[in-house]
Amino acid sequence: MPSDTLSLTFAALADPTRRAILARLKSGKQSVGDLARPFKMSLPAISKHLKVLEKSGLITRDHEAQFRRCQLRTKPLEQVSAWIQSYQQHWEESFERLEIFLTDATPQPTASSPKKGNKNVRKK
Repeated sequence: MPSDTLSLTFAALADPTRRAILARLKSGKQSVGDLARPFKMSLPAISKHLKVLEKSGLITRDHEAQFRRCQLRTKPLEQVSAWIQSYQQHWEESFERLEIFLTDATPQPTASSPKKGNKNVRKK
């Protein structure tokens, strides 16, 4: 199992159920029961997903009375966003260099060159 934060985050995000749980937590803290309600799986299966999310740092879990409540943590998502942003910047710079190269390599029409479709036919 990967031990670095970015790998743990990507591994946690790889599962659609875990992404759906995170989407539900965007609205605020929720109990495990509330999180499990829309899914057609057992509470122990949901608990396993929550453990993966907690290990990756994407959620925290605490006890409030007899309820275990989960809360979204955004720091791991910010790290993923920064990592992706660095590659986006690389590709944008590469495309800009390609555009400059193609512009410089394309012959530009001169004032003395005839235009396409113009046969330079003189009228008598």
